[in-house]
Amino acid sequence: MSSADAIVLAGGRASRMGGVDKPAIVVGGRSMLEVALDAVHGCGEIVVVGPHRPELDARIGQVREVPPGSGPVAAIGSGLTALTHGNAPWVVVLAADMPFLTAVTVDELLRRAAGSTADAVFAIDESGRPQYLVGAWRRTALTLALARLESAVNQPMKAIVPADPVLVDLPGTGDCDTADEVARARARIAAEHAPTRLDLTQARAVLATAATPLVAYEAALAEVPGAALAAPLVAVGALPRFDVSAMDGYAVAGDGPWVLRRDIGFAGGARPAGLLPGEAVRIATGAHVPDGTTSVLRDEFAMITGDRLARRPDAPVRGDVRRRGEDQLPGDLVAHAGTRVSAALRSAAASVEVTSALVRGPVRARVVMTGDEIRATGPLQTGQTRDSIGPVLPDLLGGLGVQVVDRVHLRDTAHSFDEMLTVTEGFDLLVVVGATGGGAADQLRTALARVDARVLVPRLALRPGGSTIVAELPTGPTVLGLPGNPFAAVAVLLSLTPAVVAGRIGAPLPRTIVGPLHNAAAIAGPVQRITPARYAPEGGWLGEAKVRTAHLAGLIDYDGLVLVPPDAADGAQVEFLPLPC
Repeated sequence: MSSADAIVLAGGRASRMGGVDKPAIVVGGRSMLEVALDAVHGCGEIVVVGPHRPELDARIGQVREVPPGSGPVAAIGSGLTALTHGNAPWVVVLAADMPFLTAVTVDELLRRAAGSTADAVFAIDESGRPQYLVGAWRRTALTLALARLESAVNQPMKAIVPADPVLVDLPGTGDCDTADEVARARARIAAEHAPTRLDLTQARAVLATAATPLVAYEAALAEVPGAALAAPLVAVGALPRFDVSAMDGYAVAGDGPWVLRRDIGFAGGARPAGLLPGEAVRIATGAHVPDGTTSVLRDEFAMITGDRLARRPDAPVRGDVRRRGEDQLPGDLVAHAGTRVSAALRSAAASVEVTSALVRGPVRARVVMTGDEIRATGPLQTGQTRDSIGPVLPDLLGGLGVQVVDRVHLRDTAHSFDEMLTVTEGFDLLVVVGATGGGAADQLRTALARVDARVLVPRLALRPGGSTIVAELPTGPTVLGLPGNPFAAVAVLLSLTPAVVAGRIGAPLPRTIVGPLHNAAAIAGPVQRITPARYAPEGGWLGEAKVRTAHLAGLIDYDGLVLVPPDAADGAQVEFLPLPC
């Protein structure tokens, strides 16, 4: 038997963060509730106090403090009452707002508790503050402290803290009460785990797990292509709604032969009157079968003589009736949270009377072209070059599930990005082409530092495309900084944008297409390379060893791009990225 049960507090108002669901905030790829639950994994019975969360393991108890939002003491009381199966001598109490908690923290609390006569052991965080919501309580003492209160509603923790608790300095017990503290925690984790240059696999994993998901909202599914479900979608109606014929033929009652009635059942028409044993009625696919129907006899299996119907001697016996709810019943799961809103999802939802859902996205983007030398329209002046990539980015992004809201051009000045990075209402993704390197005119990185952006991908171990940077602004949008070189910009856009979208809409990373690259040795180098490729007649691909990167002509008449691992041999398995039409 475990020496401790656990209560995890996952409610509260989070008033300093605008009332968000603080335990659900993701820091370092895990929600703070997941962090707390991992920390108490070794405890016996575990109860989470707060709003019901259907995604939790069924072995974890759930309860709500009464009334909701009535403070930690009321929540602890509700949690203790809900610990009905365990009888461990100690109860661990944790708040789900500490992104650096570990099982080591809980183990140390219980180790100190076991060697003490005190009624409770609490952590002291890095600032020297006692954390009364990171503690281990003697069960009898906690029960008695709560019983002494006339009411637990809105009581401070000091109302139940014993006179002489044991206080233990424990790292990782600082809480996140503000958006700034969450941002600092994310930056700390990113700095601890991110190398200077990430390969594409690493970069995609960071973007899919460390980016802040967009705010969820209710929307008509037909209006949000590119979004993803923010909650499981369940059926409202049954599918089929009633017993229907699966084939054109005859609804029959009994084993036959049958007397054929003259009425006919059509899909969408009036339902035929009920069948008596030995009767049959003509029926169309999708029509509501009459009461008494035992099966549908297909046209090709039927023999008719006058008003008599019989089964052909060599015909198999089949039901061919789709029964009400055999595909879905009200309350059945249609799609998990994170499923993308596709034509298939909209159709499946409509078939069970669901037309709207809680979603995140779609991602809205602003495209920013940089460089004094770039000109989109009008005659070129000395030293200028035509913008050959900006006009095609909306189409490319649209094929990746991103809605482009506008496209702008910035001059090469020391502070050209400052307003762009602070006035961000109306979009979720800022796609910047150019200004990502270390040249005199490359200002994006310093501008991101000035606004205290959280860098997710500092650079890529990729050729071309190494100067790429991805960051998250304090105001919310993701910044995808692409190289100014047209081919490199498009290659990185196609490689990373799906991961950016997945992280923002809360969807899993898209599945990859993998196969052999027959001439990989002629292309591979010391770092991962990305290059155009064509389908090979024998399957797999043939890549282009030499690419002119200053324009997109090198993509004409190619089927897509391949990601070639370092030092790959001929026939190596590579990822293929189809080119949008």
